[in-house]
Amino acid sequence: MAKLIQQRRVATDPWHLLKSGADGAPPSVPAEGDVIVPLSLWLARKDALAARSGRTGVWLESKDGPEAIAADLARLPLVAVNFPSLADGRGYSVARLLRERYRYTGEVRAIGAVFKDTLLGMERCGFDTFLLRDGEDAEDAITAFDELADHYQANAVQPIPLFRRRAAK
Repeated sequence: MAKLIQQRRVATDPWHLLKSGADGAPPSVPAEGDVIVPLSLWLARKDALAARSGRTGVWLESKDGPEAIAADLARLPLVAVNFPSLADGRGYSVARLLRERYRYTGEVRAIGAVFKDTLLGMERCGFDTFLLRDGEDAEDAITAFDELADHYQANAVQPIPLFRRRAAK
């Protein structure tokens, strides 16, 4: 099983990411185990997927908005957001929308182009689990969370800006 960072700790990943074929064909879904399926497969077979043995999560591409699964969030324990490249930051907005607009409390996982240098910003937008790209060392990457002691701006994790936190003391 792959290693990932979950809640600022290195963990073993119990989930299996099911990718569509090169021709766009939907992946086959095992009868048991925890799986993360593409949005298109979820939308086509959500009732059957929700009824299977094992948990089912959905992964969104950066172009997919969370409104596509908003009505289903209560039965989704995990939403993964794919970052196709370092230059594509739309996934940050998806995580903020999940946490702030839709009040999603399940796991929000960053997949794809996830680097040590992006972890802190991703966490501040609402991600709590990070599947690092190949070649990244999870033990080393976890140090990224301690690079800054505090933040001025409000965010999904800390909704009160620093000046208000200081004034409240």
